[in-house]
Amino acid sequence: MNSLVFLFLVFGCLGITTEIFFTAFYDNVQKIRAGESFDWSLSGNSYVWMFPIYGSAALLFSIAFPLVSDLPLLVRLLIYTLVIYIVEYITGWLLEKITGKCPWEYTTGWHLHGYIRLDYCLFWFIFGFGLESTYLFFSDLIA
Repeated sequence: MNSLVFLFLVFGCLGITTEIFFTAFYDNVQKIRAGESFDWSLSGNSYVWMFPIYGSAALLFSIAFPLVSDLPLLVRLLIYTLVIYIVEYITGWLLEKITGKCPWEYTTGWHLHGYIRLDYCLFWFIFGFGLESTYLFFSDLIA
């Protein structure tokens, strides 16, 4: 299998899985803050649209990583976070234009037009580290 297709599948699965876990735990934190009880079903969610969006990180990393690999880790993570915000904004906007609705449509927190939440910066920063680690791990395996 072509290495880029393989990485696309890996990143798509990683993104969807991470999002399901994140929403399950984040929703429970919000419930506890609101005085509600913890939901032990730990139901999380994602959208089918997210698979190709997360999968596209494989292409972005194969192009961008050689350009940023010599930069300090902190700088790389800031760049990843910025790129994640750009991709999230553009894909949210496109999905709204194509389907009539942005699937994630943020209405709380510090959001920009409902497409990105600026207060998720730390989460995307950590996710960027996970993407880089995954990219390096699988790039070494398939090289």
